[in-house]
Amino acid sequence: MREVDVAIIGAGPTGLFAAYYAGFRGLSVAVIDVLPEPGGQVTAMYPEKMIYDIAGFPSIKGRDLVANLVTQAATFGPEYLLGVRAEKLSYLDGRPVLSLAGGDVLRCGAIIVTAGLGSFTPRPLPAAENFVGGGIVFFVPHLADLAGQDVLIVGGGDSAFDWALALQPLARSVTLVHRREKFRAHAATVDRVRELPVRIIVNAEVTRLHGDGAVTGADIVVKGGEVETVPVDTVVAALGFTADLGPLTEWGLALDKRHILVDSTMITNLPRVFAAGDITEYPGKVRLIATGFGEAATAVNNAAVVINPAAHLFPGHSSDAG
Repeated sequence: MREVDVAIIGAGPTGLFAAYYAGFRGLSVAVIDVLPEPGGQVTAMYPEKMIYDIAGFPSIKGRDLVANLVTQAATFGPEYLLGVRAEKLSYLDGRPVLSLAGGDVLRCGAIIVTAGLGSFTPRPLPAAENFVGGGIVFFVPHLADLAGQDVLIVGGGDSAFDWALALQPLARSVTLVHRREKFRAHAATVDRVRELPVRIIVNAEVTRLHGDGAVTGADIVVKGGEVETVPVDTVVAALGFTADLGPLTEWGLALDKRHILVDSTMITNLPRVFAAGDITEYPGKVRLIATGFGEAATAVNNAAVVINPAAHLFPGHSSDAG
């Protein structure tokens, strides 16, 4: 059993900022994530997309945001336990004991859960169920991989339109197919895509994929219309994903569906267990990365007082330390 002041479950943007802030407060930190590299959903799902709602950055690529957060946290040397799942929670002498897959056991001063939506699984593309070839992706980690290709994007949400916006300058062609006339994506993003040479087909479905070993085309059927076959090198199935909190549901946390209930100090119903970021729920909750940063600082400051009652809730501004 190893000792650590704060165990942070989830290495997404909120978790990485919590790691920095806990270090700033002089606390030792272990960051745990089931994914093999830091960044959470940003790294896994949209590393090449531009993010526009981070304070101080008119725009920043997801990959660059994660790199900056890792560099910031590195100031205080957090330990990363990646590709590892946090499984069981128990208590010893009033302190949380966290058991990890693989056998590691951490005795913690506090735990901060920043696990986003938990582990996530992309929703499958029905037309791909009987297709044995390649060329079907759910995320695009490297945009350059699709340069010069005919790309078919299926979906009508933010991810679908973000991929269209990002891929249009690189791909030979981009076609977006959505089964409805209205989109779930942000209206401003839809308008930006409409201004580009991206073909948008609504009230339509992809019914069949063609190819031997790799996709070469797709059948698109507009409701009440005929089948149109379009050339395709890669299909981006942006149909959303299902989330699963996994072992966290067995800890006894008070939940609202897939979210952990917290109060204004970001503490959960369990002693010394805090939460921050998209995984939390409270009245007026707004799920933004910017919100998660503030919640991370609130959680760390309140955890610091729980760990050491003599500590001050507000440690002063970081600019005062220089």
